Amino acid sequence: MPTIVEMLEKNARKYPNDVALIELTPSQNYRKQITWKEFDEETNRIANYLLQKSIKKDDKVIHWMRNSIPWLIAYFGIIKTGAWAVPLNYRFYAQDFKFCSDIAEAKAIIFEDFFLKTVQEIKPPTIKEYIYLGPNLPAGMTSYDDILKTASVEVPGIKLTPSDECGLYFTSGTTGDPKPVLLTHKNMSFAAKVEQIHHHQTHHDNFVLLPPLYHTGAKMHWFGSLISGAKGTILTEFSPKNVLDAVTKELGTIVWLLVPWAHDILVALDKGELKLKDYNLKSWRLMHIGAQPVPPALVQHWWDYFPTMAYDNNYGLSESTGPGAVHLGLENDFRAGAVGKVGSGWQLKIVQPDDNCNISPSIVGELCVKGDGVMHEYYKNPELTAKTIIDGWLHTGDMARIDKDGYVFLVDRKKDLIIVGGENIYPIEIEDAIHNHPKVYDVGVIGIPDNRLGEIIGAVIDVKSGESLTEEEIMTFIEGLLPKYKRPRKIFFDKVPRNPTGKIEKTKLRIKYGK
Repeated sequence: MPTIVEMLEKNARKYPNDVALIELTPSQNYRKQITWKEFDEETNRIANYLLQKSIKKDDKVIHWMRNSIPWLIAYFGIIKTGAWAVPLNYRFYAQDFKFCSDIAEAKAIIFEDFFLKTVQEIKPPTIKEYIYLGPNLPAGMTSYDDILKTASVEVPGIKLTPSDECGLYFTSGTTGDPKPVLLTHKNMSFAAKVEQIHHHQTHHDNFVLLPPLYHTGAKMHWFGSLISGAKGTILTEFSPKNVLDAVTKELGTIVWLLVPWAHDILVALDKGELKLKDYNLKSWRLMHIGAQPVPPALVQHWWDYFPTMAYDNNYGLSESTGPGAVHLGLENDFRAGAVGKVGSGWQLKIVQPDDNCNISPSIVGELCVKGDGVMHEYYKNPELTAKTIIDGWLHTGDMARIDKDGYVFLVDRKKDLIIVGGENIYPIEIEDAIHNHPKVYDVGVIGIPDNRLGEIIGAVIDVKSGESLTEEEIMTFIEGLLPKYKRPRKIFFDKVPRNPTGKIEKTKLRIKYGK
């Protein structure tokens, strides 16, 4: 199978003048498009500049941008050198940036002006080349725009093999610290083929892309467009109206939505704030969704408005190179509550803890998957890698059951993961932040079901004896410690139950407060 670099180069030869990417920012009335030839040439310019700066195979280049056409140009430019692209979450705080930089030991960074203050504050010692996208070029940095004007468009000619590593993705770990997931060209090419098969993608599709590209889910979904030579539309601002406008104006055929976004579209239609008759949505053939459990009622309500539209639910994780290990599939019947069946090219099994053998259908165990999408390793963490990948099987940490027809149902999470609008949140990070308050004796954090976001964060706080504390005081205190999406939406003041070994009894908290 060709590498993703070869997929891009093939599209530039086969469809040089066809539109590859469109970028939309509705609030600024901004629209930009580039062809496959332009896309390929601009990635060559980035690659050739990096090579001139002595970036070589297996070096690391941090990549910190929000969704845009330059995001993908920079990504492929890095990979064409043989270096590893290290995409960072645009919500990261300074301490996250430092943590990831220390592990990656990157030699260069490509970033936009939105992150300038943090980059200048941390200034990782290993980074020698700063490529800056934005106005008012800082001293000692190189302009991204100047590179696209002056660097060579010649093919870099670096030999890449399927086994070469090319992407270092940071995903939250059980301690709240990001875990470095190392992916190969084979991983990414496999993800592209799986996506193309699952969603029947062709050159005539137009994938409307909203989720962040730093996340494997969004980008690996777009890889189905890449392998098909199909158009992609990057919509940088979500609103129900923006989605329907983009589909109408750009003739979008596929849209991937997170649960809250699908929920918001339905609410806008229910309230009459949007009317389907005002839009031409005939091109929209597939809505697929994932990154968190999908309420069956949402899917049924979606079909009230879009009865003929295809639907797919996807399950995956960064360690499986994004989505596709399990999916409902256009060929499979909708089954309420099911994530789907095993994905193309994948194997799956359900095992009991500390056991690598299949268990009987309908018995709950840990979901394990095997295929060419399984990551190479957790970078610099052989112990965790050995615990997670056993005989080629990726142990996902998610508890599930499988019925007699092969449908997978997620039951619980082995770890105390909370998923808020598709973002993975680990309670210990929030607990640690709240513990810093001088009046807090103990705290336990749980997920609380929510119709729109899937879950919201709830914190049960035990106040020190003789002290008084309010919700407002807690929220003010953590503003500087946690980004908004990690802050609790519900706060309860109560004792935090712990077992004899000192572990918080989360089950008791969920029974009492998690409804």
